[in-house]
Amino acid sequence: MIPHRSPVARHGLFVTGTDTGVGKTLAACALLHAFSARGWRTAGMKPVAAGARRCAAELQNDDVAALAAAGSVAAPRELVNVYCFEPAVAPHIAARAAGVRIELAPLKRAYDALARQTDIVVVEGVGGFCVPLNDAEDTADFAVLLQLRVVLVVGMRLGCLNHALLTAAAINARGLRLAAWIANHIDPDMAHADDNVAALERRLPAPCIARIPFQRVPEPQHVATLLRMDRLFGMA
Repeated sequence: MIPHRSPVARHGLFVTGTDTGVGKTLAACALLHAFSARGWRTAGMKPVAAGARRCAAELQNDDVAALAAAGSVAAPRELVNVYCFEPAVAPHIAARAAGVRIELAPLKRAYDALARQTDIVVVEGVGGFCVPLNDAEDTADFAVLLQLRVVLVVGMRLGCLNHALLTAAAINARGLRLAAWIANHIDPDMAHADDNVAALERRLPAPCIARIPFQRVPEPQHVATLLRMDRLFGMA
């Protein structure tokens, strides 16, 4: 069990995925619940979100709402989510259509503000690891700016081996540490699922901290009970 006051307190994690729709929000919320259960002050952050519905004068994104609810600190929504766009398209395209340029500096300021209020911030990227944010920068650049350990969510389906290994290589190439990965079984009919997980366990340079079984309506609180947090930080 992780002690309540750990050397990783006042640090964060950056949650990325092998693709969009692989369960990053589910994993990030589960991590928040797991840390909160240990008495940590936690906050989730989705700095950039695309795919929102307009309610009165504001945009509401389901992932942002889930992360805000999963944290134990009532953080201002403008810190949890700095940029939000209505169309569910690549963020740099959505931003251009809205006449906005996504900048890294406001994202970093929001993260720093959350870090001052909490023991740990779980930051969820948008899409995969290298999704463009503007004409020159991508989500990997933001992860580098924060210098956080990375948790990779692998959507277990055909093609995931290549996607996972390429993402791990990209994380390493940016000088970041892959702290752990999570196998999320999003395809209930995937052939040889166990063999695929075993192949990734042999090849990825980080421990698998959970296998999430296929669920039509997954619950982050339940997934939190599946997480091997001792493997995440190498603690007993």
